[in-house]
Amino acid sequence: MGDRLTQLQDAVDQLATQFISCFYYLAHHHDLESFGPADKIPDLKSGQPKEVDSFAPEIFQAGQLELARDLITKEQQIEYLISSLPGLDNSQRDQEQSIRDLEEELKVAEGQRLEAVKEKDEVLARLDQVLRGIRRH
Repeated sequence: MGDRLTQLQDAVDQLATQFISCFYYLAHHHDLESFGPADKIPDLKSGQPKEVDSFAPEIFQAGQLELARDLITKEQQIEYLISSLPGLDNSQRDQEQSIRDLEEELKVAEGQRLEAVKEKDEVLARLDQVLRGIRRH
């Protein structure tokens, strides 16, 4: 998984793709209806492709509902990613203090690492002495 900003960018890209899919679904599967007396639904000539492949009203509404739920789910995912970004609820001073705290933790961890390396070297030296003592006998 990438960092939070990459995840957020991916989610926004996916949301844009979902919007396009929704527009396509609505534009290509609606009922052909006239809304006024001047509206005309053109007759298709033989061999002419249909611009709209109408779905039954129940199927069309079920598809709309599913698309709407998908959009809401993706939007909630984006909201979660935004809320998890650092700095939204922290002032600059809080962030700087957090960085100082992390630097202190890093210094302590580095000290522990150096002690462990020193202890490892001492154990290796003692082991080397024991092995040399065994070879002489």
